[in-house]
Amino acid sequence: MILMLAGLVLFVAIHLFSARRSLRAAAIGQLGKVPYQAIHGILALVSVLMIAYGYGEWRAAGPAQLYTPPVGLRHVALLLMLLASIAAVAQFVPSRLKAMLKFPFLVAVKTWALAHLLANGDAATVTLAVVILAWAVMMRISAKRRGDPLPVAPAGWTGDIIAVAGGVVLYAALAFWFHPHIVGVPVMG
Repeated sequence: MILMLAGLVLFVAIHLFSARRSLRAAAIGQLGKVPYQAIHGILALVSVLMIAYGYGEWRAAGPAQLYTPPVGLRHVALLLMLLASIAAVAQFVPSRLKAMLKFPFLVAVKTWALAHLLANGDAATVTLAVVILAWAVMMRISAKRRGDPLPVAPAGWTGDIIAVAGGVVLYAALAFWFHPHIVGVPVMG
């Protein structure tokens, strides 16, 4: 539990730091852009590994069940995860979908968190999902306040087709490989 919480604190802290453009600019001025990006990337990776390993330890220790969601919500969660996967891929593909969602990766993260809150009631999952949901909401508010440029929809539908197809592939990989083999919790079948 402590390792996951420490990882979450580190993850949120480094992203809040980089969202404060004046702090980020000062750090880049001191270190240079490439060293700053390297340090940020390494810290982000370390925080994700801490979260993942700590989450596994917490679940293995048998975390308290805070609530028991109805079984039917698992189906809703599976649908939400398909939408989250498509939104995640849309972040990297110029498309009408990306323009509509504005910040598709943050939409994906918020949708992921909601799906996991609907399908799980254990303390480890609820803690992880609530913190990540709050982080994504803060990042969206921060981006809006900064006036970050919004994506523009390109002509044609190629990007949308790629985003949807890539999202379906990502969804299948998460559901049939990542979740059962890495997380240790099968979600299909």
